[in-house]
Amino acid sequence: MARDAAELSRRLARDAEAVCRHYLPNGRRQGQYWTIGDARNTPGRSMFVRLKGPEAGPGAAGHWTDAATSEHGDLLDVIRESCGLTSFGDVAEEARRFLSLPQVELVRPNNPKASCAAMGSPDAARRLIAMAQPIRGTPVETYLAGRGIAPVDDAGALRYHPRCYYRPDDGGPAERRPAMIASVTDLQGRITGAHRTWLAPDGSGKAAVTTPRRAMGNLLGHAVRFGVAEDVLAVGEGIETMLSLRAALPGMPMAAALSAGHLGALEIPRSLRRLYIARDADPAGDKAAATLTARATAADITVRVLSPRGGDFNDDLQATGLDDLRAALRPQLAPEDAGRIREG
Repeated sequence: MARDAAELSRRLARDAEAVCRHYLPNGRRQGQYWTIGDARNTPGRSMFVRLKGPEAGPGAAGHWTDAATSEHGDLLDVIRESCGLTSFGDVAEEARRFLSLPQVELVRPNNPKASCAAMGSPDAARRLIAMAQPIRGTPVETYLAGRGIAPVDDAGALRYHPRCYYRPDDGGPAERRPAMIASVTDLQGRITGAHRTWLAPDGSGKAAVTTPRRAMGNLLGHAVRFGVAEDVLAVGEGIETMLSLRAALPGMPMAAALSAGHLGALEIPRSLRRLYIARDADPAGDKAAATLTARATAADITVRVLSPRGGDFNDDLQATGLDDLRAALRPQLAPEDAGRIREG
C-alpha cells in the first residue's frame, strides 16, 4: 500500500497545477505555488502547494503546508480532504480516475464503517458534488447560454464536473464526460441527491448519449433550489425551466423537482403564503400540478399555476425571448409579485 501511495503521489506531482485546479478550484496560482485556504477547498491564502520541484523528497512538487494550522501533506491528502474521503482505497481510486490509470482491486478491511458509499446513494451524491467545481467559465455556462439562460444568477446549486462517469444503458464500459451537476436538497438545505446532465465537450448541447440526464440519491420531496423560500416560491419540473423563469423573475425563489412525479410529492415550506406551479404542457405536467395544488390548498397556501405557451418555459424563452416571457408571465402573477419581474 505504501508503495502504491508513493507511486500515485509521484504521478500526481508531475502535473501538480492541474490537480490543484481540479480539486482546489477556489484557489489561484501565485508564482510557483497554488494558494488556498485549506485542503478542503476553503477560499483563503494560508495554504501553499508547491507546483514545481522534484517528484519526491524535499521540495517536491505537490507538497503543501497550511500556515494557519501547521498541517502539511501531498496531493493524495488534497484529494482525500477536498473529496471528503476516509479510506486510502477510495483516495487511490479517485487519484487513478484523475490520472486515467486502470483501477486495481484493493483488499479492504471487513469493517462496515470503512466501506465506500454505495453507488447512487446520498453519500455518493455528496461526494460527486464535492468533486465538482463552480460553473463560471465552464461548458455549463455555455450550455445554459445556448438555452437562452445567461447570465445565471444565484447558481450555487449548479456545479461542473469535467470527467463525470457515464455508464451506457447497454452495459458498455463507463465513459468520462463533462457534466452539469445539480445539488438536490431538503427544506433544511441538506444535500440528499444529485442530478447529472452530461454535455457535449464544448457545451454546445447535451452529450450524444441515450440518457443524458440521470439523478442519484434521495429525491422524493426534495429539489434543486435557487434562492431561499420564505413566503413565496415557484416550483416546476426541469432545471432549465426554472432557470428560465428566474431570468424573468430574479427576485423569486425557485425549485426544480426534476420530474412530474416528484413535483406532485414536493415538500412545501410551512412559511409559504403563495405557491406558483410552473406546469409543463403535457398530461403528466397537468396531473402533477393538480396533485400539488390540492396539497398546498389543504395547507391554506394560495396557489397560482403558471402556464407556458409552448411545452415549457424554456421552450418559450428560446422561441420568443426574455421580453415576451416577461409579458406572458405578468398577468399570471399576483399583484403583489408583479414587481419581481425585471425589465431588460
